[in-house]
Amino acid sequence: MENNMFCYQCQETAGNKGCTKVGVCGKSADLANMQDLLIYVTKGLAEITTKLRKEGKTISKDVNHYITLNLFTTITNANFDDEVFYTRVKETLAMKNDLMKQLADQTSLSEAATCDVEEDKKSGFLATLKTIVAGNNSGKEVNAMLKAKAESKEVGVLATENEDVRSLRELITYGLKGLSAYSKHANALGYDNEEIDAFMQETLMKLMDDSLTADDLVALTLETGKVGVDGMALLDTANTTTYGNPEITKVNIGVGKNPGILVSGHDLADLEQLLIQTEGTGVDVYTHSEMLPAHYYPQLKKYSHLVGNYGNAWWKQKEEFESFNGPILMTTNCIVPPKDSYKARMFTTGAAGFAGCKHIEGEAGSKKDFSEIIALAKTCAAPTEIETGEIVGGFAHEQVFALADAVVDAVKSGAIKKFVVMAGCDGRAKTRNYYTDFAKALPQDTVILTAGCAKYKYNKLNLGDIGGIPRVLDAGQCNDSYSLALIALKLKEVFGLADINELPIIYNIAWYEQKAVIVLLSLLYLGVKEIHLGPTLPGFLSPNVAKVLVDNFGISGISTVEEDMELFFGEEVAAAKAEEGVISKDMIIGDILKANPDNANVLLAAGMHCLGCPSSQAETLEEACMVHGLDVEELLAKLQ
Repeated sequence: MENNMFCYQCQETAGNKGCTKVGVCGKSADLANMQDLLIYVTKGLAEITTKLRKEGKTISKDVNHYITLNLFTTITNANFDDEVFYTRVKETLAMKNDLMKQLADQTSLSEAATCDVEEDKKSGFLATLKTIVAGNNSGKEVNAMLKAKAESKEVGVLATENEDVRSLRELITYGLKGLSAYSKHANALGYDNEEIDAFMQETLMKLMDDSLTADDLVALTLETGKVGVDGMALLDTANTTTYGNPEITKVNIGVGKNPGILVSGHDLADLEQLLIQTEGTGVDVYTHSEMLPAHYYPQLKKYSHLVGNYGNAWWKQKEEFESFNGPILMTTNCIVPPKDSYKARMFTTGAAGFAGCKHIEGEAGSKKDFSEIIALAKTCAAPTEIETGEIVGGFAHEQVFALADAVVDAVKSGAIKKFVVMAGCDGRAKTRNYYTDFAKALPQDTVILTAGCAKYKYNKLNLGDIGGIPRVLDAGQCNDSYSLALIALKLKEVFGLADINELPIIYNIAWYEQKAVIVLLSLLYLGVKEIHLGPTLPGFLSPNVAKVLVDNFGISGISTVEEDMELFFGEEVAAAKAEEGVISKDMIIGDILKANPDNANVLLAAGMHCLGCPSSQAETLEEACMVHGLDVEELLAKLQ
């Protein structure tokens, strides 16, 4: 049976292999195919802009922004509105055709870049493009032709037949999609980087080049990671220059008595405009999910009606948007198809969209009119309280650097033994409870470094502090993972280490969508090894590509909390258990005897008569039971 669609860009893809009938995210097959078509025609546009640059011609910021937004619009859970994609495909084709008139050398262009040539006998699409650009068809006829092309074998992930080449092309594509998010948010604050834009566009063109080998694509993957670091740096500069450096902040998670507007997503510029327009109106503003870190910025926290954060990670929004009572503004991705009960209260802007929800227009950097949202909010009840208390965040790079002496002293004294980077994304799967349990199980001398919505798995646990240093240091959004890289590089410098991998840092990262992919590629470029990625390895990694990542970078998945505790901490965990008198099958016999001398009687009675032998004392309980033919669980019960 033929696939209606094929998508495996997110962690929840069906069977970790690919969604073929409907997306787990909720997108239809038609929508998935149109997103593929938008990427396809964007590659064609990128080929023209790249060749124009090589001829010494300048590409405008408007074109750069348009290509960036095309990529961002296709990120998981960003836009579910079919009409948006039909419109953007047609606009992209028209923009490409217009720019091609400036291109002196039009030889050797790809199908995606070509319009004015004879009809393609397989699909008739090239002739279709010509009629679309000429405007000779009605809207319905054009959409029907685009739909047919979107469903064709020339478009989409499976158009690349070689599994390994396909895997690497998609890995790079998803990295570019993640990079587009950083660029788009920086663009909204008036910051651009022509080199980043040119790289993204040239790389899109290279993804159509069948002469590139797997080795070439591996090199391009790492180059994407390098530019990913540049993209994160650009956004960090844009955010901190505009709003100040994040600072340690307590954020209220309760509610007030005024009606409110809930802002979700990542775009700080949208939030700022809403705060300005709601000032003095009697309407409070709350952040949701990835917008939580807005509270850490001095220029945003000065607004007294930015009263707190409501709810948790993006995937719980159906119940939380229901109880919020007021309007919701989705500024970027992380949309879950809304329930009818609050759909009329949900608004979108920027790259976000959902059919039936009002979209607030406005390009990057433009002034948006939020008056309709504000008017609606005034008619709504105040939010229903779902929790109370505070959470602490604001530990971006400058704030942690300010604490550097205390952190270094804690490491040198042994008060802090290890840091655990638990950044990335949250999601619906029950297997993600692993991260909550993992955080709870961490030794008391470890500190979590986090960014992204993965923190909602543990940021409301009472994990305490170490000498006044909180055990969860939240650097901000997934976009702020740059801070975690800078913190690691600073620690490397402070301790005078030659290799970042010599630091006492463990990387246990949860991924969901494409921004996590660019963070991963950026870490690989920085030389970080032994990254653990979960809850599953990406479905878009072919066995051979996965092997390259394992062999060269030590990438691996996660296991159970117990097994990973043993892997990451080994002796420390065993020693802590022994100190507490808790016996486990992975404890060595020597520690079991130290924990309680009476344990020797239990072991002797079971038939272990070689306890005086140093080599026997170095065995784990499980190993000793195997040697003596004993049931480890039965003996463990007696010891306990």
